[in-house]
Amino acid sequence: MLHKTRGIVLKTTTYSESSVVVQVFTEKFGIQSYLINGVKKPKAKIPMNVLQPLHLLEMIVYHKQNTQLQRVSEARPVPIFKRIPYDVVKNTIVQFLNEVLYKSIRQQHVDEQLFEYLYNAISWFDETEELSVNFHLSFLMKLTRFLGFAPQPQTRKDQKYFDLQDGNFTSLLPVHPYFVGQEEGNALMQLLNTAFEKNNSLNFSNTYRRLVLDKILIYYKLHTSSFGEIKSHQILEEVLA
Repeated sequence: MLHKTRGIVLKTTTYSESSVVVQVFTEKFGIQSYLINGVKKPKAKIPMNVLQPLHLLEMIVYHKQNTQLQRVSEARPVPIFKRIPYDVVKNTIVQFLNEVLYKSIRQQHVDEQLFEYLYNAISWFDETEELSVNFHLSFLMKLTRFLGFAPQPQTRKDQKYFDLQDGNFTSLLPVHPYFVGQEEGNALMQLLNTAFEKNNSLNFSNTYRRLVLDKILIYYKLHTSSFGEIKSHQILEEVLA
C-alpha cells in the first residue's frame, strides 16, 4: 500500500553498484530504512543529490509492518535548499548536526512534534541569509525538549552550579565532574529559550562558543545511551574559527 509522508534524510549507505539504503526520519512511520535502486545512474528517478544529510523530502513509499527494508516510489526535495548545499559553513554545520541527530534518535518511533521541530528548524536555517553562528548550539539545546532531557531553569540565586548529569542548577558543588558554573549554565538556558532569528544577539566569542559546545556534547553523552564520540566536531570548529 502506498503512503505519502515527509521525511528527513539521516544516513545513506551504499548497497550495490547503483543502489543505496537510506535511513529517513519520516513523519508517519518514524525512522525507516529504504532501499533505492539506480540512484547512481545518469537518469536516476531519485538522484543521489536529494539524499544528502538532513535534506527534506516529500515521499511516496510502500510500507509493510515488521519489514527492515522498505521501498520508495517517489521522493523529491521540498523545500529545495537554496543555501545549505552551496555554503561551506552552513553545510559543515548541517553535517555536524546530522551526526549528533543520528546518534540521538536512532531508535525513534513516530514523533510528529519532534519531526515538525526538525523540519522547521532546518528549513529556517537554509532560508535565512544571515549566517547564524550560534544556530547549532541553539538547535541542540532546543532539541533536548523533544528528547526528554531539557535542562531545568535556575530557581534561586545561590544555585551557582549547573549539574550536567541531573540537568538542573544546584547550590551544592556536585560530587562528580560533570558540571559547569553559573555563567555557562545560563548560556545553555539562553540557547534553549532564544528564538533562532535572535541567536546572533548572544554575543559569544569563538573560544566561548567552543567551550559551550563541548559542554552540550557532554550533556548529550550523559543523557543518550550509546552516543559515542562525535567525529565532525573538530571540522566544525576549524570552519567556524
